Amino acid sequence: MQKLGKQTIKFDNPPTITECASIVGPKEAQGPLSKYFDNTLDDEFWGEKTWEKAESKIIKETVNLVINKSGISIDDFDCLFAGDLLNQCISSSFGLRGLNLPFFGVFGACSTFVESMSLAAICAESFANNVVCATSSHFCSAEKQFRFPLELGNQRPPTSQWTVTGSGAAVISKNGNGPYITHITPGKIVDMGIKDGNNMGAAMAPAFADTLTTHFLDTGRSPSYYDAIISGDLGHIGKEIVIDIMKSQGYNIKSNYNDCGVLIFDKNEQDTHSGGSGCACCGTVFSGYFFKQLQDKKIKKMLLIATGALMNSTSSQQGETIPGIAHAISIEL
Repeated sequence: MQKLGKQTIKFDNPPTITECASIVGPKEAQGPLSKYFDNTLDDEFWGEKTWEKAESKIIKETVNLVINKSGISIDDFDCLFAGDLLNQCISSSFGLRGLNLPFFGVFGACSTFVESMSLAAICAESFANNVVCATSSHFCSAEKQFRFPLELGNQRPPTSQWTVTGSGAAVISKNGNGPYITHITPGKIVDMGIKDGNNMGAAMAPAFADTLTTHFLDTGRSPSYYDAIISGDLGHIGKEIVIDIMKSQGYNIKSNYNDCGVLIFDKNEQDTHSGGSGCACCGTVFSGYFFKQLQDKKIKKMLLIATGALMNSTSSQQGETIPGIAHAISIEL
């Protein structure tokens, strides 16, 4: 590995994204990307008694699915990176406790999927042959923890986003035929003083812009180098903010930039306001839609930047601001 500039790592022997898998809930199954997901649920409980148990089951089944799809024996995996939004990442630890693999619990809020892939790539460049990465989120469990119980029927403002119910998983391998993770640019914590828990896009957009600008400066690349620059879950409002910030920095990204939270739902038909969010937003959209685009060579160079709001219910209730984070990986054929 080589360090480029301030924050970017270049891999001399780029690890391969061997396989991906995704499972989503019923609302996501009604969205424009439904045909790209491996499995969809008829209801949010999926046969479980609680939403939290359902989320654990979703990530468990998604990880089992990606391992089966990869054709790699479970004995040939060296470790597992996973995380979610619930306190102490209980969806991941409870759902994956039966795998008997060395486990790294990761929290980067909604940036967790790319954070996990970044760490897995470092492992594959050093000691590991195969690593599993997974994230999950659930609309009902997230609303219960971070905002209001669903039973209250509270009104959601136009800036709010809809937490994606689902899980995305990927297998990162030392050897393979691509697509390859060629660079990673870990993000810094950026806090612009946003306090509105119903406007995550505005809170996370500055962190995305900081990481994207740093990636360009570190690598010497420009926006036109990539076929697609994709953010994790800024939603419609965050997406427009990022376009304006980058324009002020001298970068025009409008032609090849999009957001997973914008893509996963139909804004006009599904009443999700500013779009999707949650750990599973980036995880499912990449594992379902974008991985297929890479396999089919419709996209050959992609920069995936997942964003996260580093807050919890206690910090919001105490009047704290919402720090943002954004991690980037460059994926190339």
